[in-house]
Amino acid sequence: MSGNPLRRKSIATVALSGTLPDKLEAAAAAGFNGVEVMEGDLLAFDGSPADVRRIADGLGLAIDIYQPFRDFEAMPEPARSRNLDRAERKFDVMQALGTDLVLVCSNTQIMALDDDARAASDLRAMAERAAARGLRVGYEALCWGRHVKRWGHAWRIVQEAGHPALGLIVDSFHTLALQDDPTGISEVPGDRIFYVQLADAPRLSMDVLSWSRHHRSFPGQGDLPVDGFLQAVLASGYAGPLSLEVFNDHFRAAPARAIARDGLRSLILAEAGAGATVLPALPVLDGIEFLEFAVDPAAREALAAVLIGLGFRHAGRHRSKNVALYRQGRINLVLNSEQDTAASEHFQHHGPAVCAMALRVDDPDRVLARARALLIPDWQERVGDGERRIPAVRGPDGTLVYLVGRDSSFWHDDFHLHPVDEGAGLHVVDHVAVALRAGQLDTFVLFWRSLFGLQPQPVWDLPDPYGLVQSRAMVDPAGTLRLTFNVSEAQDTAAGRFVSTFAGAGVQHMAFGTDDAGATVERLAQAGFARLPIPANYYDDVAARLDPDDAGVAELSRLGLLYDRDAGGEFRHAYTHTFQNRFFFEVVERGAGYAGFGAANAAVRMAAQARQAPGEGASISPG
Repeated sequence: MSGNPLRRKSIATVALSGTLPDKLEAAAAAGFNGVEVMEGDLLAFDGSPADVRRIADGLGLAIDIYQPFRDFEAMPEPARSRNLDRAERKFDVMQALGTDLVLVCSNTQIMALDDDARAASDLRAMAERAAARGLRVGYEALCWGRHVKRWGHAWRIVQEAGHPALGLIVDSFHTLALQDDPTGISEVPGDRIFYVQLADAPRLSMDVLSWSRHHRSFPGQGDLPVDGFLQAVLASGYAGPLSLEVFNDHFRAAPARAIARDGLRSLILAEAGAGATVLPALPVLDGIEFLEFAVDPAAREALAAVLIGLGFRHAGRHRSKNVALYRQGRINLVLNSEQDTAASEHFQHHGPAVCAMALRVDDPDRVLARARALLIPDWQERVGDGERRIPAVRGPDGTLVYLVGRDSSFWHDDFHLHPVDEGAGLHVVDHVAVALRAGQLDTFVLFWRSLFGLQPQPVWDLPDPYGLVQSRAMVDPAGTLRLTFNVSEAQDTAAGRFVSTFAGAGVQHMAFGTDDAGATVERLAQAGFARLPIPANYYDDVAARLDPDDAGVAELSRLGLLYDRDAGGEFRHAYTHTFQNRFFFEVVERGAGYAGFGAANAAVRMAAQARQAPGEGASISPG
């Protein structure tokens, strides 16, 4: 990378779970240089501020700032005098911690005076006391502040105070949550910006205080234009730390090291997005080259029978491993029964499961270099003589993501191949759905967005018979790779049951594309394909809701096809039953302009799958 890779990267302790020493250890282990010590974490720590400083020093962490100092400026007497005394006590804490900077956030008290001159006078008085002790004061506008909500207003007060120990602190969330324009930050002298905090968030309709306290995320995980905010900050000449101040309920319940690693990755991505550093370019994607299943011999035979029923044919066997290839069109499904490999390890933990997928990319080596720059681990499987080594990275759930170039001759290098017939007309992997534990979605969004450039789509709420499922799709700009991620807080939904059985995240649903779903389903039915039965009530609703012609509705009903359409085109699809309570397949016909996943049909499909025999699972993806 170029630019300023040595810029200090920090994280607020509030973003991480555990005790204060746990948080400091996790930040250091991830690679952060500094931390923001939150007052709440210090108050709960069974030790002195000097003890915190010793722990941080031992971990190589600087304590960049102590925060927050609330409800200070523009207060009437006697509160004003008490606040200055309170500041002196906080200065004692700062000096013991070994930090020279305190964050003063704009006053939220109802008794605060709407008087900028008074606010500037109070902040100047605090800055004078701080300067006498070699300390500094940073003033930040809270987006729910009583009178000061915007960075520009805070900056005017700092300017009026006119003290060198008083500077501005800017926070991307407080600016962007109000849709405030950050471009003017570029005109603030860089040395007058004392600290910069970054946070993203999903677009939600709620008050900004609740939004801020519970739903912030790391840059790249939400919907706010954090890159533009940071670009304006860096244009000012600011050369200090970049820090993550993220309040998120899931983060504070998740393993601290994993969240800290996501945080550092998000800062690397944000700097590149703002033009401060350069990452290897995003790949040009061309869909999924293969999906690999970890199976034992018994599960392999059972799964092979299902695939043959879907029109797949045995197309080859690996030259040196117990691995079989089934193929139809451009779809390659690998059944791996090899022992002492990543696949066997995956099977031991999860049973029959998708353990890897391979993406077609323009330059695998460049993707690998981008992954390493983003702190994403790569993987090397053992290979035999004359076999091709395919580069791979580890996904957040441990699934391998192989990187296959445009030259797919590795099939001939690694497999004994034989030709197969055209099958049932399936020719491409349309999309893959992954079930996640609650709290994992942000991690997966960051992984796929940062490494592969997939863009998150709006979140769908899907009504499972036993609770609510949230589903979010991610799609590359060319529309060649589509993934959906599905989460439920309810244990008895299909999502909850899957992750409980599977002991974590995993692929639960694979959709295969065809040019004519009707013809494909007809062909499969003749071969004994057992589709998921759909109630007659559904087709009555289709006729009323979408008004296709009567013959079209009758054809959909006869074939068991579900139907959807949007402004771009039509979507017809059908489902298999689940395989051993784990995953299932879908046949889809996607009109050229159709952008969705059949989410309007999800409730009907999930209810139909819930009616399967006891012990069988149900899908949770939007289509």
